[in-house]
Amino acid sequence: MFSYVTKGLPASVSFEALGAMTGQTVKLKGMLYKIREMSDFAFVILRGPRSLLQCVYAPESASFPLSMLREGMAVAVTGDVVAEPRSKTGFEVRLRETEVLSEPVEETPVVINGKEVSASLETLLDYRPLTLRNEKERAIFKVQEGICAGFRKFFYENGFTEIHSPKIVRSGAEGGANIFTLDYFGAPAYLAQSPQFYKQAMVGVYERVYEIGPVFRAEKHDTSRHINEYTSVDFEMGFLNSFEELMETETAMLSQTLSFLAEHYAPELTLLNAKLPRCESVPRIRFMEAKELLERECGMEIDDYEDFSPEEEKRLCEEVERHTGSEFVFVTHYKSSKRPFYAMDSAEEPELTESFDLLFRGMEITTGGQRIHGYAEQVEKMRARGMEPEHFESYLMAHKYGLPPHGGLGLGLERFTAKLLGFQNVRRATLFPRDINRLEP
Repeated sequence: MFSYVTKGLPASVSFEALGAMTGQTVKLKGMLYKIREMSDFAFVILRGPRSLLQCVYAPESASFPLSMLREGMAVAVTGDVVAEPRSKTGFEVRLRETEVLSEPVEETPVVINGKEVSASLETLLDYRPLTLRNEKERAIFKVQEGICAGFRKFFYENGFTEIHSPKIVRSGAEGGANIFTLDYFGAPAYLAQSPQFYKQAMVGVYERVYEIGPVFRAEKHDTSRHINEYTSVDFEMGFLNSFEELMETETAMLSQTLSFLAEHYAPELTLLNAKLPRCESVPRIRFMEAKELLERECGMEIDDYEDFSPEEEKRLCEEVERHTGSEFVFVTHYKSSKRPFYAMDSAEEPELTESFDLLFRGMEITTGGQRIHGYAEQVEKMRARGMEPEHFESYLMAHKYGLPPHGGLGLGLERFTAKLLGFQNVRRATLFPRDINRLEP
């Protein structure tokens, strides 16, 4: 009457493992990516989860007609693995049998089986479930997987605990107008701009925590660098001696992750022609010194001494690389008026904060710094900004009952991926982008 599920994965042969199976007959499953008919045979390219496989159809050895195959089918094929030096992989599969598992009912509206998808960004995004099947397009998100895997490996090896904070919250971590509101059973609530409040609370539990998850910003920007939902890589560290420890930690995290990518994701990096940067050490420059450098070296007219414009970020990175060879630069000591209420002000220069941004290849990818850990100090800064501490009782609970000196940062995963792969638009490195114009697919 009953059947039982037992432990174990179904038997499977990966395309990458076939090189060691020359002379054997194998059964494989995959998507039919491309058919190239020649005079007396055909190349049948299968798409697996990570790579393409060259199969060869010949009428004299196959038990089925070529006409039964269509691009886009899901198939199970049986064939012989043979050495073939002219193939990219050094081998191919000579087809014997094929079982059709499913087939498309329409032709794809965009060609996906070329070296790349020759279409506009809008078309790429409109047909995302299809265009991601292209070899190059999907390689982007294998690299992004590798970035997260490298980060997690670093965090695990350095005593961080992974957390998962709520994305429906009572108040915004950063306030302002860039926050999505929603009706939570008749009460006002918001989509989380950041896991900031929860990271700080959990420092009082685990000392070192991290989270890789979505955050939401209701910014009405329509630029190549802004989206309204993105993935933030956050970490928070307790018992800091200074905020410089955060920059040292991020440098080590990025360095180890880049090495991890080079070791485990070389096929995708090669396919995308990606150039990995060096990150053994990262130069630092104070905010005002950076502004002076732009004015002096680049002849730029500076009219905003609170933040950088996109052009200033780009020019600053170019100057830093010219002087130091680094494609990364930390900018430190932003004005207190520019930073959130939880940012720690400098003891020597109270108008400045113990904070930083990390710029990479012309764009800010990280914001971080030391936080206020004392209850009285945090309440005082809130009141000085016209905030009502009573509205933040759950946040201040951790401060009231004791927190260690701490700080942390948030890194935008899509921005980092985009700059790493040389893309000008962050949407290229976003699986299914959400911006002011896009809610589908």
